[in-house]
Amino acid sequence: MEKNRLEAFSDGVLAIIITIMVLELKVPHGADLATLVPLWPTATSYVLSFVYVGIYWNNHHHLLQASHSVSAGVLWSNLLLLFWLSLLPFTTGWMGENHFARWPTMLYGINLLACAFAYHVLQDRLVRLHGLDSGLAKALGRDIKGKASIVLYALGIAFSAADLAHVGALFFVAVALMWLTPDRRMENAMRAHDR
Repeated sequence: MEKNRLEAFSDGVLAIIITIMVLELKVPHGADLATLVPLWPTATSYVLSFVYVGIYWNNHHHLLQASHSVSAGVLWSNLLLLFWLSLLPFTTGWMGENHFARWPTMLYGINLLACAFAYHVLQDRLVRLHGLDSGLAKALGRDIKGKASIVLYALGIAFSAADLAHVGALFFVAVALMWLTPDRRMENAMRAHDR
């Protein structure tokens, strides 16, 4: 199957997710800068989630560019990823509204962990479709960053569960910072394919 519709649909869903998240930012009543101070938790959680959606969009784009086709299993795996990503506006809003409290931060971490697992399933389906000797499989390699992300998410969830949610949130920030650099493995695979 062609991958164009999958890419277009995914791009549309991710754009809607970002739009929903920004609607959680309420305009303060007042004209001085002091009225912005109470918004810091909501704004901080929005920025973090915006970065996460951007990371997923970027890596999803590269993953599909390194792929030649999709299958029914890939379509369903992609929907699983989009499902978990679509919950980010809710978990982001709850965490921000409650100033990174224990349960909201823990749920946010679980949401991020579910997104990571779903992305791994999507990668796995694409590798199965293209074969273990494909450029895609070679580009993914051992996926050290992906595995490290899961460990850091689990640590963030554990610290949040121990009522150290601000420390737990730092683990989520660390994962985002780790992924801000685009995944060069996919770019290298696409260059090798073009030769």
